[in-house]
Amino acid sequence: MKKVEAIVRPETFRALREKLEEVGINGLTVSEVAGCGQQKGQQGLFRGNTFEIKLLPKVKVEMVVESEYVDEIVQIIQEVCSTNTVGDGKIFIYPVEDAIRIRTGESGKLAII
Repeated sequence: MKKVEAIVRPETFRALREKLEEVGINGLTVSEVAGCGQQKGQQGLFRGNTFEIKLLPKVKVEMVVESEYVDEIVQIIQEVCSTNTVGDGKIFIYPVEDAIRIRTGESGKLAII
């Protein structure tokens, strides 16, 4: 099993969720986050004063899937979330030793379906 974690632009999340549902990925954890990288923030204007926003809003999407689905999921994330500009986000892939459903005690594959 693998954990796929994607940090994406908020405006791309809805389309990503819909595409993942189309291919049968329904179990997601979604968090509103803020961060910066190469994008380095942006400038804003408030009451005539310019200010710098260092951390930009992003959405973190996390899912644990069987290893064989990782390449397809990564491809979907790249296709749906890429605007070909700095700030599109990142994808991280982690090994998962086990998963346990709290309610039933099921583990492994049974816990993530």
